[in-house]
Amino acid sequence: MGYEHLSVSTVNHVMRVTLDRPEVLNAINVKMHEELQMAFDDFAGDDNKWICVVIGSGDRAFCAGSDLKAIARNEGPTAYPKNGYAGLIERYDLDKPVIAAVDGIAVGGGFEVALACDIILATRRSVFGLPEPLIGRMALGGGVHRLARQIGLKQAMGMILGSESVSAQKALDMGIVTDLIEDGEIETAINSWVTKILKCAPLSVRASKQAVLMGLDEASLEDALKKQTDYPAFVKMINSSDADEGPLAFAQKRAPDWKGR
Repeated sequence: MGYEHLSVSTVNHVMRVTLDRPEVLNAINVKMHEELQMAFDDFAGDDNKWICVVIGSGDRAFCAGSDLKAIARNEGPTAYPKNGYAGLIERYDLDKPVIAAVDGIAVGGGFEVALACDIILATRRSVFGLPEPLIGRMALGGGVHRLARQIGLKQAMGMILGSESVSAQKALDMGIVTDLIEDGEIETAINSWVTKILKCAPLSVRASKQAVLMGLDEASLEDALKKQTDYPAFVKMINSSDADEGPLAFAQKRAPDWKGR
């Protein structure tokens, strides 16, 4: 599959999606929206792809959000792809882990893409924000909703209503960032996190992610505990060959050979 504004590759079950418009800080135009939808469709539908890493090209930005110059030229999207902004922010049934590797600017829609990922790695030089009100707009790509749910109402309101961008250190303190990385060490951090996750059974990882997200939607902790073994990813996991491989490998004192089935 050919892409104009993305670079996509897969090695050892890890799909890497690079936003590749460094001349405009990897801002997203109509074509990139379409390509991101295709890339995430490919990831979601391929059982041999277990982890997705999203990163920006160049040395300045993860993603500066929507391409405002294109919008000013009336080249903005009349509608987002099937799964929303960047083909990701309304992808509610994706139970595979997605990592945002942020090195530089992540604002507007770029911040919303990162918030839609499960893990956010950020270098110290990175900044995060939702500046849409400064240009008479609103963060419609899930930013206002995810931020309030992920860090709490008052902290989120401060960022949203003041259109304030925050440093990577402050983002870590607020609970936005999973891991704060020294500048120049983003690839080392990606490899470290991917290695951690690949040590685990992929179906167990998916079942765990789904249980967390579906459990949060249950009416109570009691309901979440009662229903977790009925969630689809758990049912698939418990009936898999990997569910037998784990205990067998432990008993034989060897590393498990996960198959993802």
